[in-house]
Amino acid sequence: MRVHVVSDVHGRTDALADAGDGADAVFCLGDLLQFLDYADSGRGIFAELFGASQASKLIALRTAQRFDEARAFSTSLMASLGGDPAEHFRAAAARQYAALFAALPEPAYLTYGNVDLPGMWAANLRPGHRVLDGERAELGGWTFGFVGGGLRSRYRTPYELDDETYAAKIEAVGEVDVLCTHIPPAVPELLYDTVARRLERGSEMLLAAVRKTQPRLALFGHVHQPLARRVRVGRTECVNVGHFAATGTPYVLEW
Repeated sequence: MRVHVVSDVHGRTDALADAGDGADAVFCLGDLLQFLDYADSGRGIFAELFGASQASKLIALRTAQRFDEARAFSTSLMASLGGDPAEHFRAAAARQYAALFAALPEPAYLTYGNVDLPGMWAANLRPGHRVLDGERAELGGWTFGFVGGGLRSRYRTPYELDDETYAAKIEAVGEVDVLCTHIPPAVPELLYDTVARRLERGSEMLLAAVRKTQPRLALFGHVHQPLARRVRVGRTECVNVGHFAATGTPYVLEW
């Protein structure tokens, strides 16, 4: 069996269309939407609504970790659109999702990222797309567990969960051969982003589950430029599958 794993797609429709070439299936570990592109201020929902120059200002505030100012700036721009600001955002997100799911190969197994909007997925799924969150799937004699979303953070992204809700999903998955999540287990080397120069949030409960059940692999994304892409926890190889938006290249899993 050969599976291609992607995470942090962030609008890369072009590369996503080719992600399944040569694979029996594609796994997507979330963050399909691109709200704000730190590498190209002209891309993403924010730039579509307000232009690249305003996106650059927001990027500068967030990079400086001036999050209260960034939220106030974003809120003021949204209010200037008129009507219900959330509807403008959802319309732009709907356009992105329509293009992304049309490009996503079949069969594909998906879970949500912290910037995704779970309620908008169902309308775009094709017959070969299967969404799992706190659930398991059997493929090629191996058992795969999928846990989507992120944990509460200062970024206040759309699909952030409290620790208890996230832990319940991990518990529901139980023992598997491969544990697939959006966020990493709480190992500092896996959480530190060397470009953003900050620690992202990982899950202590996820780390505890890895230590207890010792899956063959723990696969995840979320941290775009990690200090370490692979860390062994007991017999489990914990692997960041890569920032697909930047590389356009999936992680290859064969067994």
